[in-house]
Amino acid sequence: MYDFHTHTFLSDGVLSPIELIRRALVLGYKAMAVTDHVGLGNLEYVVKTLVIDCEQATRRWDILALPGVEITHVPKDDIDLVARTAKEMGAKLVAVHGETPVEPVEPGTNEAALRSDFVDVLAHPGLITYEEARLAAEHGIYLEVSARKGHSLANGHVAKIAKEAGAATVLDSDAHEPDDLLTPDLRQKVAKGAGLNDDEIHTLLETNPLKLSSTRIRSNVCRSNDSTSGWRDDEIRKKENRRMYRTLSTKDFLGAMVLLAAGLLYLL
Repeated sequence: MYDFHTHTFLSDGVLSPIELIRRALVLGYKAMAVTDHVGLGNLEYVVKTLVIDCEQATRRWDILALPGVEITHVPKDDIDLVARTAKEMGAKLVAVHGETPVEPVEPGTNEAALRSDFVDVLAHPGLITYEEARLAAEHGIYLEVSARKGHSLANGHVAKIAKEAGAATVLDSDAHEPDDLLTPDLRQKVAKGAGLNDDEIHTLLETNPLKLSSTRIRSNVCRSNDSTSGWRDDEIRKKENRRMYRTLSTKDFLGAMVLLAAGLLYLL
């Protein structure tokens, strides 16, 4: 399973990032993004924390955990700035809190997000227009079909408009608590409830998430000009090199002592 919209106690969730990832892994997740709510004020703290925990989980467990953000109720004219800054700080996935029908999101938020080169997912876009969905298709931004109560009211509309406009969709949990995480049964019900047929459901649940996680996101993680991941990889290489140097130095020392002892015995 894949899920690119989840929350921890860094915003309005209840679990720590590492526990959320662990619980998702146990449920059968293959890849996920931890996307706590951010604005400019808390952006640095959230991203730096998630980078550390997601890297640890990805290295130790059989799951791809991506540090991300959900830009939430930020003035629409600042969405691109916050998205760009998040990526510069190390976020691998940027979602924007779309114009859900159950919250007073600023009109124009959907369009602003879809015009940004730094946004990956438009979360619960509500009554998105065809023109906005075309922007998503043109910029390769995924539209979310939501498993979250309230936000899911517009799922049928989102799926229909996305299909007409040629935009890709993904299904996310928007989990805030452990019981919110996806299960095979829940995601099938949400997808069918959005009016999708079997082929469309497979694309929503498997094909599109795999593309998002294995192409766009993995390329970001491995990108050589990514200063954050590059720094962390350099640090890991330095630690490995120091460990190797210490090992070699010990072996060299012991080897020298053996040779010295052999020479002394020969002289005697």
